[in-house]
Amino acid sequence: MPTSPITPEAVVAALRQVEEPDLKQDLVTLNMVQDIRIDGLAVSFTVVLTTPACPLKELIQNACITAIRHLVHPEAEVTVNLTARVNRSAERPGLPGVQHLVAVASGKGGVGKSTVSVNLAVALAQTGARVGLLDADIYGPSIPIMLGQEDAQPLAETVGERTLMHPIERYGIYLMSIGFLVSRDQAIVWRGPMASNAFKQLVTDTQWPDLDYLIVDLPPGTGDIHITLSQQFPLTGALIVTTPQAVALSDARKALAMFLAPAINVPVLGVVENMAYFTPPELPDNRYYLFGQGGGTALATEFQVPLLGQIPIVEELREGADRGEPAARVPTSIAGEAFARLARSVAQQISIRNSGRVTPQQVAPSA
Repeated sequence: MPTSPITPEAVVAALRQVEEPDLKQDLVTLNMVQDIRIDGLAVSFTVVLTTPACPLKELIQNACITAIRHLVHPEAEVTVNLTARVNRSAERPGLPGVQHLVAVASGKGGVGKSTVSVNLAVALAQTGARVGLLDADIYGPSIPIMLGQEDAQPLAETVGERTLMHPIERYGIYLMSIGFLVSRDQAIVWRGPMASNAFKQLVTDTQWPDLDYLIVDLPPGTGDIHITLSQQFPLTGALIVTTPQAVALSDARKALAMFLAPAINVPVLGVVENMAYFTPPELPDNRYYLFGQGGGTALATEFQVPLLGQIPIVEELREGADRGEPAARVPTSIAGEAFARLARSVAQQISIRNSGRVTPQQVAPSA
């Protein structure tokens, strides 16, 4: 049994043997270890994770304890304090304080893109991240309804020569939508350039707080607003939402290829398969594949991107959207668990991408 006192150097040397599973480097090299304290056999230190949504935090914690007891002292009393600092990328031009701009897109309407956007934002916020949600669907904004803020009106403030709007805060996330600025019954009849200009103003004339993630709920298809967003505000990445049906997959394939095209060149973080299966509440372990099976997996495989999550068809999702209470607010529910897993996967992919350890993606050749 070792009799020499435990030293900070010995602790650091042991933690050099603990690898961050996603980034494939040891914790010391990644500057994730801080505040080492030793009192006899009591050893404590802080591990700064790259995201509060890290799905491997328990694995990392246990690996640290094992390393200290195996390489330093078998009777060491090890306390690992876990905290998080979102792995930063450069701030977005025109959006000071926003670290990661993430688009949620689909090739067609009706696949639940806004449902995914809202619940993903809520699930990320529940991990401790600071999250904004921008409703970029100028013609059919649905975020105000899905978050119970149909009658909300942003406050405005004059800053220098500009008038800036304060986003609406709801469930720990910061919201902005054209739906806050027009009557709920008013039809928006604008040509493409007008809609693009309105969208750009919506982004830049909002006084966003410091945010780890700004989720952008895009309109269906591949149009002017998608181009404006990708060219004016460089994106961290995009999520593609689809359902398992062949028609939805065909359109999702076009949306995915658009982001990867040289003229757009936006990283695709992965695919989200919504309405993947039906699970009745009285039989939570049963899955019925009403719209087919494996479509999201096939799309992700075709384009060599991750399948980030599969969201089931459950009544609580529809009820939550109608009430303005997203299902992700209840992380122990069937839908809540699915969105918590999705949030972890998205945060994980962003951290991996920021580390520079992602293999460049290739657009699959046309059939």
